[in-house]
Amino acid sequence: MSLNTTSAPPTFVTVLLRGLLAGLVAGLLAGTFAYVVGEPRIEAAIAIEEAATHAAPAVGHDHHQDELVSREGQRGGLFLATGLFGAAMGGLLATAYALLRRRLRTADDGRSGLLLAGGALLGAVIVPFLKYPPNPPAVGDPDTINQRTGTYLLMVVLGLVAVWAGSLGHRSIRRGAPPWLRAGAAGGGFLLVAVVSHLVLPSFEEVPDDFPATLLWNFRLASLGTQVVLWTATGLLFTALMSRGRRPALDRDAGRLPAPGSSAFDAGTPAHP
Repeated sequence: MSLNTTSAPPTFVTVLLRGLLAGLVAGLLAGTFAYVVGEPRIEAAIAIEEAATHAAPAVGHDHHQDELVSREGQRGGLFLATGLFGAAMGGLLATAYALLRRRLRTADDGRSGLLLAGGALLGAVIVPFLKYPPNPPAVGDPDTINQRTGTYLLMVVLGLVAVWAGSLGHRSIRRGAPPWLRAGAAGGGFLLVAVVSHLVLPSFEEVPDDFPATLLWNFRLASLGTQVVLWTATGLLFTALMSRGRRPALDRDAGRLPAPGSSAFDAGTPAHP
């Protein structure tokens, strides 16, 4: 069994730094998208909330008196928040890549990172969005915020489990089988977990009947678009950074790269089974 090395594999620290950089830049891009597309919807929703407050002064209160941070401060902090969040997600992506790349059936580092970013987008963003789409200001009962937050986080976890189930379904079909069979097994595993999760978890119908439907869905699409920009940019940038160096070319029967934390991984030396 032979091993033909084209370049030394990157250390875990190198992979992590690339993920952090990719996530930071992607977060700033997502913040720009949110500022341009999402902020007008938030302003419109706040205007509706303030109009309802002023229409009922006996039970209402001044919206601005409750603000801990002004709207100008919130706009400025948007880029800081999305940048930090993007860096955190890039770090998680890099860690997942380092832990799971031995199990990914591809010899392309860039493609491996892109597959993981796509899986995160599908499981942690799109699946929860279909069950619990975000609502703008003035929508939602404050008394249920803890329950809504808990079920949303649970939906994120189940969405990632659904992606994992799809991956297991794909891997369960032997190599050489028709592509449609492997795709069907992957889709079946994913849909089984996702659909059951959607049916089991509770729903929250708290949108007022008089709230503009167009504004509601424009806000939700802007929120989804921000996440799509974040994860797409993170995946593409991480792919570009990882493609700068090529993984050692392994024979078909050779072992995978060592896991992070092992001496072979950190030293950049090949690991033999």
